[in-house]
Amino acid sequence: MIACFDYGRFLLEAVESARREGARVIVVDDGSREPLPALPPEVELIRQENQGVARARNNGLALVETPYAPVLDADDRLLPGALDALRAPLEADPALGFAYGRMKFFGDWEGELRFPQYDPYALLYRHIVGLSALARIEVFRRTGGFDPAFAQFEDWELWVHALAHGWQGLQVDAVTVEYRRHPGSKHWVDRRSYRRVFRQLRQKHKRLYRSRRPTRLGPLGRAWYRWFWGLRPIPAVLELAAHRLRWGAKAAG
Repeated sequence: MIACFDYGRFLLEAVESARREGARVIVVDDGSREPLPALPPEVELIRQENQGVARARNNGLALVETPYAPVLDADDRLLPGALDALRAPLEADPALGFAYGRMKFFGDWEGELRFPQYDPYALLYRHIVGLSALARIEVFRRTGGFDPAFAQFEDWELWVHALAHGWQGLQVDAVTVEYRRHPGSKHWVDRRSYRRVFRQLRQKHKRLYRSRRPTRLGPLGRAWYRWFWGLRPIPAVLELAAHRLRWGAKAAG
């Protein structure tokens, strides 16, 4: 499922990357002002007035009839073999709610982003999953999908909500998605809103944050996640500058 708002210039790459994986592709055009390219006839296109990315994704997911559903941003791409790699652990473990892989930047940034292995405690304080996991359709159904009240980090809230319903995740040892960095990327807006969204997340799931969660982290690890990722004390502009130094090969060149 791909939601698109003014990313028509990238959309066909996202669609083709999903079609190559054998997935049924549903595109929800969330009131784009930018023209969309001609899509293959087997791609289901839903047009709606602009309602925001959460509602656009939910409207597309409501049409899914398969046991599993991937969600992809219109400016990103799935890598070959991604869905097979993500589907295998879900089929092997019925208790597993979703699986996700590593991410590779392309566009203005280059390099691989490695999150830590899935840990319920770590997830409460850091967005360690990303958007493009492969999830059981029941995860979306039972949680209600993406919460429109979260204008940023709506995917993080989804995985925390899944945890509240007893679903666990798993990181597979594979790069499964290419994340395009470009001037219109949502990352910068999300990062500036981090503390406000984290307070909102804790308020919605306060019972979960007060409960004991299974974790591989020791006392120091838990303290680190609560302090560093809970407060995220480095100013957004400095953090972005550090990321550009690490991954911004094209921008620096």
